[in-house]
Amino acid sequence: MPSEDLPRRELAFREGIAGFSLTLKRNCSSSPAAMLCVFAALSVASAAIGIGFAIAGAWPVLPFVGLEIAALGAAFVLYARHAADYERIEIGAGRLVVEVSEAERKQRYELDPSRARVVVEKGSGYGARVLLREAGKEVEVGRHLDAPSRIEFADELSRRLRI
Repeated sequence: MPSEDLPRRELAFREGIAGFSLTLKRNCSSSPAAMLCVFAALSVASAAIGIGFAIAGAWPVLPFVGLEIAALGAAFVLYARHAADYERIEIGAGRLVVEVSEAERKQRYELDPSRARVVVEKGSGYGARVLLREAGKEVEVGRHLDAPSRIEFADELSRRLRI
């Protein structure tokens, strides 16, 4: 399929008087509330089937039903912990601020935009890494983008740092 037929992803930089802001989020197809409903429905169905087998005399099935529900719950908790992850990049008032939220941990990095450089490290597997470097500090950004969008993001961020 030719590349011009593929949908183009737009990076929406928010323009402001003093600079711009960009928030990059994970591509999560459902909210934590929807995931809770799915978990509840799967748990009830699994428990009903297990109870049905127990009534029919196959009671050793019940511990495995409990194990299945516990494993499913653990998987959903891991998913939910990272569903709200994001990166926010802001340039304004003579500073570059990168805020990274992963699980329950938030980190904030402040860099000097006049000295910060965008570095693209080509890698195998997951594509290129986009790094912001300034005076010994290094911050990876664009982790929630696909490989082509990551390169486009690096070019745009580099251009905006030169303005």
